Amino acid sequence: MSVKLTRRAALATAAAAPLAASVALPARADGHAAQAMRSDTHRTFSIGDFEVSTLLSGTRTVDNDPQETFGMNVDAETFQQVSAANFIPSDKTQFFFTPTVVKTGSEVVLFDTGLNPGAITTALASAGIAPEDVNTVVITHMHGDHIGGISGDGGETFANARYVTHQAEFDHWNGTDNENFANKIKPIAEKFEFISDGGSVTSGVTAMEATGHTPGHTVYMLESAGEQLVLTADLANHYVWSLAYPDWEVRFDMDKAAAAAARRTVLGMLAADKIPFVGYHMPFPGVGFVDTRDDGFRYVPESYQFAL
Repeated sequence: MSVKLTRRAALATAAAAPLAASVALPARADGHAAQAMRSDTHRTFSIGDFEVSTLLSGTRTVDNDPQETFGMNVDAETFQQVSAANFIPSDKTQFFFTPTVVKTGSEVVLFDTGLNPGAITTALASAGIAPEDVNTVVITHMHGDHIGGISGDGGETFANARYVTHQAEFDHWNGTDNENFANKIKPIAEKFEFISDGGSVTSGVTAMEATGHTPGHTVYMLESAGEQLVLTADLANHYVWSLAYPDWEVRFDMDKAAAAAARRTVLGMLAADKIPFVGYHMPFPGVGFVDTRDDGFRYVPESYQFAL
């Protein structure tokens, strides 16, 4: 499976990459930069004229052997050494689930829906957004932790929304007996619109194929007023065992070679052009940068680079 991420789709404006290297801090009337907002369940900041909020829809600690999930193709000693060098245990994993909502000025676009309706609506509420405010829901791929919040016992969560996903993603799961797809997606199938590499969800939001995790896994470039941000979804599922070591195999990746190639392509672009990103499974609030490290990368979490 080939990776179809293109420079055309990734860098739609000629001068955008240098501008993305620094995110401007807008000045208030008193001359100080306006501060971004954060809470235990959301982090809100600006990318150009877009207002971006990452939403913590859940987190959990799993006590097991992480190497059964991450680093499947490396030996146990290497996995333990890398974990120790990064001050993380090699016998448990902390998972984060972080959808992102973007106010473009004309639309409220939610990227993925988290684990269940209660979790996503609570996180949205903390950012001052009601489910009925969301008019576009983008599904980066159809694993259960990304489509779980679409509906529940109370019916459809985002009744006013259209849905956008990659055609190959929809077609793959439609050809299976997957229970999540049957319960969450099929009942609203007629509301879906399909996108491919380089397609636009709305002005300033561009799809970039990064398949391998799933057949239609798609990441999204946000561009506004000369600033950029990439929503990388499940491109990398862990900030060390997946992002830092992009060739380490991950159990969740359906096509492991394609997933590794996608990581190298996208992470290489982010590092080279100093574009910030949001990773669905990065430590909350999930926002950061990528730098190069030997033959891999390193995650640089955001601190105070962003503001409203």
